[in-house]
Amino acid sequence: MPNRTVIVNDKMQKGYRYALTAPAGRNFDPEFTPDLTPAEMLRLGVFGGKYMTDSKKEFPESWFKSAKLSPTGRDPSLNYFRVDASQPLSEWKKKGWIHPDDPRGRFQWYCASDQTLEGDPAARDADQEELRARRYDLPPPPAPGAAALGL
Repeated sequence: MPNRTVIVNDKMQKGYRYALTAPAGRNFDPEFTPDLTPAEMLRLGVFGGKYMTDSKKEFPESWFKSAKLSPTGRDPSLNYFRVDASQPLSEWKKKGWIHPDDPRGRFQWYCASDQTLEGDPAARDADQEELRARRYDLPPPPAPGAAALGL
């Protein structure tokens, strides 16, 4: 894969550049074994649908076709489990989960290292099958309010 440069201009970064230097979704640390791709996480309403709403241009358009996103603030009803599983960014910073290159946290890093640019050939086909083979079947989403009750 030839090197490609991505320029980021969103609410948290202006003019930030990074190079895609490895095939998408490959060359991760062997201990990093995600069960879901970024697109799958966005479809499940990760972060109450508020994550990455201002940075769509940085990532493949296909990730957002079925994503559950909130145009205003985080919306726990968009989360697959219908719970508010988010913490404020200040808490992430306190826990050391934020790197200057990824001001949105580790999910941003995962997205940047997992993406392909529009028009690139899909580099993840074999990896997708491997991920799906290891994935746990997710239960159906609980009824609203039931998750908070442990039902």
